Amino acid sequence: MLTAIVGINWGDEGKGRMVDLLSKDYDIVCRYQGGNNAGHTVINERGRFILNLLPSGILREGVVCVMGPGMVIDIKHLAGEMARLREAGIAISPDNLKISDRAVITMPYNVQQDCLEEERLADKKFGSTKRGIAPVYADKYLKKAFRMGELKNLDRLAKRLPDIAAWKNLTIVNAYGAEPVTAEQMLAYFKEYGQPLQDYICDTGLFLNQAHKEGKKIMLEAQLGALRDIDYGIYPYTSSSNNIAAYGPIGAGVPNLKLDKTVGIMKAYSSCVGEGPFTAEYFGEKAEKLRAAGGEYGAATGRPRRVGPFDVVASKYGIRCQGADEIALTKLDILSGHDEIEVCVAYDLNGEILTEFPFTDVLDECKPVFKTLRGWNQDISKCRKKEDLPKEALDYIRFIEDACECKIRYVSVGAERDAYIEL
Repeated sequence: MLTAIVGINWGDEGKGRMVDLLSKDYDIVCRYQGGNNAGHTVINERGRFILNLLPSGILREGVVCVMGPGMVIDIKHLAGEMARLREAGIAISPDNLKISDRAVITMPYNVQQDCLEEERLADKKFGSTKRGIAPVYADKYLKKAFRMGELKNLDRLAKRLPDIAAWKNLTIVNAYGAEPVTAEQMLAYFKEYGQPLQDYICDTGLFLNQAHKEGKKIMLEAQLGALRDIDYGIYPYTSSSNNIAAYGPIGAGVPNLKLDKTVGIMKAYSSCVGEGPFTAEYFGEKAEKLRAAGGEYGAATGRPRRVGPFDVVASKYGIRCQGADEIALTKLDILSGHDEIEVCVAYDLNGEILTEFPFTDVLDECKPVFKTLRGWNQDISKCRKKEDLPKEALDYIRFIEDACECKIRYVSVGAERDAYIEL
């Protein structure tokens, strides 16, 4: 079985929490795109973990984790992430972590270029995480990037370095006026952070195909959400990769395989980190109250997330882009204690009521159209069965399910591993 776990909205939906939960039923978890520009927060009996690069399944004993060829990997950041997990007692070895030889390496100059460009843009910035993601994906498609498999032969790799340094300095030095990149710096970087990873690097496509033939259950894990997809998101305020489920087999290294199921993750309200249009956004006291209740701060950056009510228009679009078969609705407990709960059911574009997500360019002109539902004034964090939930909470779930035209199977009512209800 090949299952994708994907975000429906702007990211930060709680994918890490759901991957950690559902991975108990899987043999392999594979991250298939992106880099360390997003964080998956997981809380279980072993502690609280923030994962930027490693698949969330790394916290499950017996699960093999794969970093696919669609990823861009900051090897220095990965070394730190692995060290922190080991300090917490999490075992990591080539037996339970395999890194694609085709995955691209995020270089220090990619991070530098990202920061320099955001500084140049000033108040017109894209809201980058400044982790070098856009520059390294640009290098990949310009065929000027380094791949993880090259770390297995540093002598051969060293021959490429002078030409790449000279090319990169056309931008770093001539465009931004920064200090030049040198081949010596690059080689030292590869030796310090790349050599220790050599035993983890392999043909992950071959590994996954063999596992599939043997009937192993494979989960594909995305970062961010459909509205941050480079093609289908709120461009240019997107990531630089495809996080939609259809790309999953490609980014995992098994383009020959087909998905059996796609589980979409969305919050019981809306949240968004970074710049770009966010039609249903709350401001002022309403925003602060919801942000504080939900602990809405970016796992990768610590930035306060923008928040608002559940957005039916954006969620229907995200579900369609992801081809979701079922939904996991997270953080329902955060909405407890409200007499009334608003839901954005449509957009008003200069008097025209829209129920389908429009082209990005007009989103800034759209105003939210709200519908008010009855809330519930009781703690639901201890609920573990559908029958434990108050009627108003069940009504809220059913309203979202009907409005978005997709079955909600899981509802999380807390951050802990067991704090969920399967409907």
